[in-house]
Amino acid sequence: MSVQVNNLTKRFGSFTALRNVSLAVKPGELLALLGPSGSGKTTLLRMIGGLEFPDEGEGSIYLHEKDVTMQPAGAREIGFVFQHYALFRHLSVFENIAFGLRVRPRSRRPGEAEIAKKVQSLLKLIQLEELAGRYPHQLSGGQRQRVALARALAVDPKVLLLDEPFGALDAKVRKELRKWIRRLHDEIHVTSIFVTHDQDEALEVADRVVVMNEGRIEQVGTPDEVYDSPVNPFVFGFLGRAITLEARVVAGRLSLGGKLHPAPGLEAISDSPVKVFARPQDVTVSADANGSPHIQASVKRVNLAGPIVYLELERLDGGAILEVEIPSDHSRQLRPRPGDRLYLNLKKYKVFPEAA
Repeated sequence: MSVQVNNLTKRFGSFTALRNVSLAVKPGELLALLGPSGSGKTTLLRMIGGLEFPDEGEGSIYLHEKDVTMQPAGAREIGFVFQHYALFRHLSVFENIAFGLRVRPRSRRPGEAEIAKKVQSLLKLIQLEELAGRYPHQLSGGQRQRVALARALAVDPKVLLLDEPFGALDAKVRKELRKWIRRLHDEIHVTSIFVTHDQDEALEVADRVVVMNEGRIEQVGTPDEVYDSPVNPFVFGFLGRAITLEARVVAGRLSLGGKLHPAPGLEAISDSPVKVFARPQDVTVSADANGSPHIQASVKRVNLAGPIVYLELERLDGGAILEVEIPSDHSRQLRPRPGDRLYLNLKKYKVFPEAA
């Protein structure tokens, strides 16, 4: 089922949670709403689910071309999975999954044999067949979240909404579950939207990522598109670690390290301050310049963290402090020490006007 959001605005008192948001979700797509706290992602999810409604006359929501803007959640055929599982403690795994089927109106309620068949198929899908008789307190966090997902799927939702589904789990279980949910989605193909503030989670799991900030959508694209081609400094900085340099564009070229270099997209700008963004993996640290855009810096601190060495550097042309990371084997060759002068060479970078 497709989801279409048109010009949604939502206010809570004097706080505007969503500002004229529009979004199209394709049938069978797994979409991530990604952003910091307060960006509007959970509000958008709850409005799609019918748990919140837009301000009067401020937008519309369509499910498969049907206007559901003011319909309550129960009428939208949507499944919910929340961060804290919301399982019934007094019911077994089997009965938790069967709950949505048992509480249907009598005219739509399946028979016991059909319910049992449905629950068994979902237990197999979530790989917990042997735990059907256990209770939530007897399960791990990851197992509970899988049961919550199966319960949401039991009623055959047209759209599945997940609000920070892995947020209450430890890092190792989170990684295991996000791989599992990607494989699961590839099997069931139900249109799914999940909220997360974890960049790695969104980039690894989703078909497309919606990056939100301050109630607005900053960018929508595939994980590769939003990571490799961010449209503004916020998206670049939010999607992973970034090294930021202040520089100038002179006659359409980037002035950095005493030389002029290409500034894609800013060729028409003359003598203006800009910000240069680069990923840590696109920056090399060496004892000399290699011809690419570079700056000179003095080593302030060296911190070894397993296979990575973190360097705190001070720019020689302006005193700004930068943090970069290099592999430990490269550090053994370079042997950086406080006070050493090094070059930061930018292999790949993005330039934005300072006001962007």
